[in-house]
Amino acid sequence: MKRTLWAIVAAACGFPLALLIADTLRGRLGPNPIEEILNRFGFWTLVFLLASLLPTALRLATGWGGLVRYRRAIGLTAFGYAVLHLGTYVVADQFFDWAAILEDITKRKFIAIGFAAFVLLVPLALTSSDRAVRRLGFVRWKRWHRLAYAAAVLGVVHFVWRVKADLREPLIFAAVLVVLLGVRLLARLREGRATPAG
Repeated sequence: MKRTLWAIVAAACGFPLALLIADTLRGRLGPNPIEEILNRFGFWTLVFLLASLLPTALRLATGWGGLVRYRRAIGLTAFGYAVLHLGTYVVADQFFDWAAILEDITKRKFIAIGFAAFVLLVPLALTSSDRAVRRLGFVRWKRWHRLAYAAAVLGVVHFVWRVKADLREPLIFAAVLVVLLGVRLLARLREGRATPAG
């Protein structure tokens, strides 16, 4: 059963990239393929980032932690798509024009906040191993990895500011994030009430 679930998770993580490759080979990326690739990588970064927060929310809300073992793989997948998203922007869209990239970051707020979200994901990816957990200590590591929620908030805002017109998709992401954050907040409040005073 575990192998089957791992296979499902692996297939889900790789499917967007495989589909993009297939669409590229078939010429199905529309009149602006670079923009389409950017949008797809950004979309799936956010999907997998929010999905990586779901196992904890389910455990807090229901007590069932069956998906927690897949959280790391999903989170690293989110980081992988974020790298591809940023890499497409730097390489294919800006052609390593660092002056133009810096100008974009300083003058276009949706790019600045998206870059900030990526920066938060980097230390999470670098400390995702069991060795990092042992080195940092579980409590410290757990606190550190709460940055995933901040990255998710910044990612959603990045999406909202990027789209501007049709906000249906960004608002769906925002609603999912609110639920995930709400579950965690309620759990913290319950813990606070359960802790005896003094």
